[in-house]
Amino acid sequence: MIVGAQWGDEGKGKIVDVLSENFSVVARYAGGHNAGHTVIINGKKFILQLVPCGVLRANCRSVIGNGVVLDPLAFLKEVGALREAGVKVDGNLFVSNRAHVILPYHRMIELAAENAPGRVKIGTTSRGIGPAYEDKMGRRGLRVADLLDLKLLRKHIENAVREKNMIAHALFNSEPLDADKMYAEYAQAAEKVAPFVCDTAVLLNDALKSGESILFEGAQGTMLDIDHGTYPFVTSSSATSGGAVIGTGIAPTSITTVIGITKAYCTRVGEGPFPTEDKGDTGENIRKRGNEYGAVTGRPRRTGWLDLPLLRYSGMINGTSWLVVTKLDVLDDLAEVPVCVAYRIDGKTTVEAPAQASGYERIECVYQKLPGWKTSTQGVTDYEELPKAAREYLSFVAKETGAKIGMISTGPDRDHTILMDRFVTSLKTAAQKA
Repeated sequence: MIVGAQWGDEGKGKIVDVLSENFSVVARYAGGHNAGHTVIINGKKFILQLVPCGVLRANCRSVIGNGVVLDPLAFLKEVGALREAGVKVDGNLFVSNRAHVILPYHRMIELAAENAPGRVKIGTTSRGIGPAYEDKMGRRGLRVADLLDLKLLRKHIENAVREKNMIAHALFNSEPLDADKMYAEYAQAAEKVAPFVCDTAVLLNDALKSGESILFEGAQGTMLDIDHGTYPFVTSSSATSGGAVIGTGIAPTSITTVIGITKAYCTRVGEGPFPTEDKGDTGENIRKRGNEYGAVTGRPRRTGWLDLPLLRYSGMINGTSWLVVTKLDVLDDLAEVPVCVAYRIDGKTTVEAPAQASGYERIECVYQKLPGWKTSTQGVTDYEELPKAAREYLSFVAKETGAKIGMISTGPDRDHTILMDRFVTSLKTAAQKA
């Protein structure tokens, strides 16, 4: 399975696309349409938000698991765009009947709350993700199976809109939503979503019983996980490897390999701690060279240096055995590359990530500066063709994190990739055990 080892935006979309060639099924297990995966194939760009990247492989089935929150209108828009691009979605794409549904009042509540005076801004996309998960945990949510039950859908919308309008007006003075209009729109959407719906837990477990291999696709990153991230500046779901189990309905023993994706540097979108952030000219140069703008929102990402304590923490939480390093080529013009090798808090070196977001404010990063390579690595597909300093940089990361580097991305296209032989062998072995 594939997880983001940092704060998301590590380039998981491209990596899932490259690796999905070796898998029968790709399953997404958490998040919503706030997670954008960009895949470039022969210069053609695909931006996927809800649909797993496996959909771009004709012989691969794609599953949206029960742990995902589904906006039916966003889903249908994405499916329509894929059809127009000639991608086969019908018969290849499946949606869990137990996934929870995002409705307009979720967006209303989130947008109003994020902009309310005195509230701590989290930096959400205001797409209703958080409030949908709140309703799920509050046992008042609407699931996809319920969306298809029009009698239940009408009753749910009428009751929920009445309640949400009262809350939004009292707290935020928001304009009320029209329940009849909402029902008409979502009843129509339900009819179009229905052909994709099934019990995906059964589908996935049947695939495993048949000896097929499954690639689990994470959204966001470890440090945005609701339990293990920089709370409260996190997402509302389980973005770590454990989330794949509850988010799809497969057994923990079914996961044989965890692959962590990390950039060769670090980025973060929105508010929250970022110990290695570079707010100067070098950080801005990385943003421009790396095109560090959100695939979904277009927001500029904050940029900084590789954070090894963070990667070690991420590796521990996820059980990471392999690392994939993306965007190595973005560092090509640097004479030296700083890397955070340790944290100091109150003058003492620590191996623990602070539990409180405020704890990160006291962190002093200990940097080691490694030689840059001042040579283009873009498009390189053979490890031995990388400059010596680039290979030494990667070896240093592997040694310090304890995870083997199995893959390196040297550009945005599917083919701008280095696959290490032992990594390919490991994947084939894992697939045979599935």
